[in-house]
Amino acid sequence: MNHALILSAERGDTKTVLKLLKDGAKVNATDKSGRTAVLAATKNNKVDTVKALIENGADINIRDNNLNNVLLYAGAEGILPIVKLAIEAGADTKLTNRFGGTALIPASERGHVEVVKELLMNSDIDVNHINNLHWTALMDAVILGDGGEKHQKIVQLLVEHGADSNIGDKEGMTPLEHALSRGYKKIEKILKDL
Repeated sequence: MNHALILSAERGDTKTVLKLLKDGAKVNATDKSGRTAVLAATKNNKVDTVKALIENGADINIRDNNLNNVLLYAGAEGILPIVKLAIEAGADTKLTNRFGGTALIPASERGHVEVVKELLMNSDIDVNHINNLHWTALMDAVILGDGGEKHQKIVQLLVEHGADSNIGDKEGMTPLEHALSRGYKKIEKILKDL
C-alpha cells in the first residue's frame, strides 16, 4: 500500500493518494531510494498532490538517499509553486543537499530568479550559507551562471538581501574577482556599487 501511495503521488493521482491514506498507507513511508510520496510528487511537478500530502501530514523535510527533499529539489529545479508550498508548510531552510548547499545555492546557479526572490523574501534562508566547495549563493551565481540577465537579477537580489561579497572561495577569490575574470561587466558593476 505504501508503494502504491508513492507511485500514485508520482503520477499526480491525488484522488488515489487520498484514498490510500484513508485506507492506512503511511504518509511518510519511503521507497528504496528514500523518496516519500510528497517528494515523488515534487519531482514530477504535481503541485496539487504535494498540497494534498502536506495537508495530510507529509513531512517535507525528509531527505532521500541523494539528500533531496521537497524544498531542496523544487528550489534547484525552479518549481516555484512547490517552493511556495514548502515555505508555507515550514520547510527547514537549513537542511542541505549532497553538496552541502541550501535551496538558495542551486536556484541562484541555475538562474531561477523567482525562486531566489521567494526564498529571500519569504523564508529565513541564510543568504551567506557556505557549501562544501566553500561557495555561497552569490559565488555560485557568478561562477556557474552565464553572466546574463537572469544571473544579473539574482546577484542584485542576493546583494539587496545581505549577501557578503567579501566571502571568497577556498583560494580567497571573491565573487567580484570571478566576475572580472569572466568579463561579466554588469555583475561586476553591481558588486562594485556595494
